[in-house]
Amino acid sequence: MGGPSFPAWARSVEQCAAEFEVDLDRGLNKEIIEKKRTQYGWNELRKIEGKPIWKLVLEQFDDMLVKILLVAAFVSFFLTYIDGEQSGESSLTAYVEPLVIFLILIINAIVGVWQESNAERALEALKEMQSEHAKVLRDGEWIPDLPARELVPGDVVELRVGDKVPADMRLAYLKTSTLRVEQSSLTGESSAVIKTSHAVKLEDVEIQGKDCIIFSGTTVVNGCCICIVVGTGMATEIGKIQAQIHEASLEEDDTPLKKKLDEFGERLTIVIGVICLLVWLINYKYFLSWELNGLWPTNIKFSFEKCTYYFEIAVALAVAAIPEGLPAVITTCLALGTRKMAQKNAIVRKLPSVETLGCTTVICSDKTGTLTTNQMSVMQLVGIGSLPGSIRDFYVEGTTYSPYDGAILGWSGTSDCNLQSIAEIAAVCNDAGISYTGNQFLATSLPTEAALKVLVEKMGVPDELAQAKIEQQRASGECLSDHSIVKLGCCDWWNQKQTRVATLEFDRSRKSMGVIVRDATGKNRLLVKGAVENLLERSSFLQLKDGTVVEMDEFSRDSLVAKLNILSSKALRCLAFAFKEELGEFSSYDGENHPAHRKLLDPVNYADIESDLIFAGIVALRDPPREEVKQAIEDCKEAGIRVMVITGDNNNTAEAICREIGIFYEGEDMKGKSFTGRDFLALSPEQRIKVLSGRSGRVFSRAEPKHKQEIVRMLKDAGEVVAMTGDGVNDAPALKLADIGIAMGIAGTEVAKEAADMVLADDNFSTIVAAVAEGRSIYNNMKAFIRYMISSNIGEVASIFLTAALGMPEGLIPVQLLWVNLVTDGPPATALGFNPPDHDIMRNPPRKSDDQLINKWIFFRYMVIGLYVGVATVGIFALWYTHGSFLGIDLSADGHTLVSYTQLTSWGECSTWEGFKAAPFTAGSKTFYFDENPCDYFTTGKVKATTLSLSVLVAIEMFNSLNALSEDGSLLTMPPWVNPWLLVAMSISFGLHFLILYIPFLANIFGIVPLSLSEWLLVLAVSLPVILIDEVLKFIGRRMHEAERRSRKLKSQ
Repeated sequence: MGGPSFPAWARSVEQCAAEFEVDLDRGLNKEIIEKKRTQYGWNELRKIEGKPIWKLVLEQFDDMLVKILLVAAFVSFFLTYIDGEQSGESSLTAYVEPLVIFLILIINAIVGVWQESNAERALEALKEMQSEHAKVLRDGEWIPDLPARELVPGDVVELRVGDKVPADMRLAYLKTSTLRVEQSSLTGESSAVIKTSHAVKLEDVEIQGKDCIIFSGTTVVNGCCICIVVGTGMATEIGKIQAQIHEASLEEDDTPLKKKLDEFGERLTIVIGVICLLVWLINYKYFLSWELNGLWPTNIKFSFEKCTYYFEIAVALAVAAIPEGLPAVITTCLALGTRKMAQKNAIVRKLPSVETLGCTTVICSDKTGTLTTNQMSVMQLVGIGSLPGSIRDFYVEGTTYSPYDGAILGWSGTSDCNLQSIAEIAAVCNDAGISYTGNQFLATSLPTEAALKVLVEKMGVPDELAQAKIEQQRASGECLSDHSIVKLGCCDWWNQKQTRVATLEFDRSRKSMGVIVRDATGKNRLLVKGAVENLLERSSFLQLKDGTVVEMDEFSRDSLVAKLNILSSKALRCLAFAFKEELGEFSSYDGENHPAHRKLLDPVNYADIESDLIFAGIVALRDPPREEVKQAIEDCKEAGIRVMVITGDNNNTAEAICREIGIFYEGEDMKGKSFTGRDFLALSPEQRIKVLSGRSGRVFSRAEPKHKQEIVRMLKDAGEVVAMTGDGVNDAPALKLADIGIAMGIAGTEVAKEAADMVLADDNFSTIVAAVAEGRSIYNNMKAFIRYMISSNIGEVASIFLTAALGMPEGLIPVQLLWVNLVTDGPPATALGFNPPDHDIMRNPPRKSDDQLINKWIFFRYMVIGLYVGVATVGIFALWYTHGSFLGIDLSADGHTLVSYTQLTSWGECSTWEGFKAAPFTAGSKTFYFDENPCDYFTTGKVKATTLSLSVLVAIEMFNSLNALSEDGSLLTMPPWVNPWLLVAMSISFGLHFLILYIPFLANIFGIVPLSLSEWLLVLAVSLPVILIDEVLKFIGRRMHEAERRSRKLKSQ
């Protein structure tokens, strides 16, 4: 696939025809077509093969936490199988633990593969932009509907109004006086551009400057022409964009949170390894012993049973250390965040983007349609005064194509003759319309002409009865119906007063459009609109306010030129209106059979026909900024977020808009802050870095896709977290490359939406700022529940480590830990995602992407909490075995046997104890007997002690979730009811724990028994101190932060 690297835009039509071996009168012949097909392939975008499913599945397991769990699952499965073989019995419940771990990993892999498989839809959306058929000249005959994929470089193609361009083409010659192409989705230009057959002087020119090239995927909006195909498939501009999207997708980085969790996983692996090694070193004497004969060990004894027991402890450590429920809770929190954002018109396509938004440091925004409305509108109307040289200004409200959006300031309700002339020309010398679709007003032709028709509707008509009828129709809603053309009463009134008999189409040389109209009396007049300079040059007269026509003197001309300069300095696009009463030979023109018709066939004559005009006035138009954008820019500045504008529009327009919305202040020196895409890339790498590293905003105009990509890439390399907005095909590679790509939902192409992480339903920049605030809030809440879950896991590790280190029976088994991590901890952690946002969330600078999730102080805090969890769970286990009562709570009611602490920590030697007996005890409806083997008291008989340990663990983690409401805020200032969802979640978790305690089948699976009321009182007595401990630590933390703030304040002074 492809096309030659021949600079067709800088070569004449004859040179292009020679290069591609084509005769413009006959097209290509069959022999040359086959030769070119072999050389360039089919005219279609290359299908880029995605990763095979097996590779995607394997990638999901390339994570340290997953690997630890995988090893733990295999070891657990193996040990369960060995135990079953040795005992001669095996049941499904014995395999619950490895099966649950495997289930977690499988669900994680399925979700990961699903997300990956959706990643490259943008490339498919690009293909939908390609045309399916084309009208092609081959062997001297026109083929009206040749499949577009069969086009080859050199084919001669005819393009007409409405055609979607099937390949990159060099315009050979026009069949109409002018040709306009809508290419904003490719270049970012705010209006349709005029194409010409003349070659461009420079070979090295941006896409927007290639005036004789019509690009694949764009649409012809006006005119007809003959072209030579110069690029097909991947050699087209769209093909290059596909390659850039694919390249950008290969450079996708993990989100800041994912990086932190990966780092945490690596550190956790080391911690687990060290703890497992310590457990083995402390307890090696139980499974390995020897005698020293000199320096050599002899009589080595190894106990496989004890060795497997400590393998099981290693598995329990792995399960305890890893917050298995964390991925599910993060996904749930992000999903809830996406719902909140959707309510604010920000539709998140990729969940991790919610978190990434929270640390955005730079927003690279497109101008057209994001900062502006992407709807041309008249901002100012300039009429002529009562005297030559006098000018009247009228400011026009409204920024959309709605005729009801705003009014004309200072308008008296009636118009004078001069203003009537302007309204008549704007309404009649106009081919546009307004449609109403989905509660939105849209232009059905050229945006500029649509804006003029909206102006006419705001001006009204001089006939009071007609005006009253029009207003009545508007009030009744007769003008509107969904998916229909809007009835423009005022424009229709002007058009009904005369009949158009001829059109002098716009062309680049004279820069104007004219229509010859005949009124009811049979008189012909010429109405013209166009560039102000050109119409002033061809105007000999001036119409005053009362309709009087006077000669155009130098004073009047200079006044109008001065006004034009003022308007142009504000980046307003200006159009002039003029008319002509005496048409000479065209005074009686009535159609093609008139003798003067021959002059209309040649556009060269149009300038002469449009001479000696009567100048009527000027209108100033632009694509205005959205009203709410200025405040959003201020919010960004306050939040420490820089805004850079990257647009395909010209630099004057871009700079003017940036000044108006507050990125730059009025009169600010733009040196080093405003560049064209080419100028920026021409700088040295050091200079580019310096430009991008400044504190204030930047604007890049005339930007192509490669410029946008390079800017985003350099910002990311500098450590910035970049959000990129865009709506066109040209934005897709940069959207894909950015940390978070944001596409426009209304004006955006499907390509941009598929490449983006987030879509704005209202195409509004301020929605991005609201989404950033929501992202920050979500991140803070995620940080709260991640710390909560990790602190809980530290407690579990401490519990198992203390049990093994002290030589006590295993208090908590892996399946219980899995239940706590996945189910019991899940609801409170999820509920922490509903914590209310801080009031000053957008007054703080963005967090750095390398900001620590758990700093040294937080780590110390949770080590203290974790140590308490370990002491509490192991302590209550030991209490049950060694004490009949504690804090006045009777523990002996079940009749169990008390042992000494020494016996409990050396339970492995139970078989050597003389006369040891264990009395039966009751738990719920069960009674446990130990007549056959009293030592079973420390294995099967530990079920009550294990239940107490598990219940303390659950209770402590519920109370610890209250601590996580605020990092440093006391529960006295931030009570639990500020987040009622947390209280509901705690109730659910306790309910689930009661479920497995009091339903026999579940209790059997988890190896626990029901507890009595006195035992529950003991559980609460041991658990509640965790709140007091953390309150003390929070108090110390507050004092530390206050000291830091005072220190920073002193330094700033």
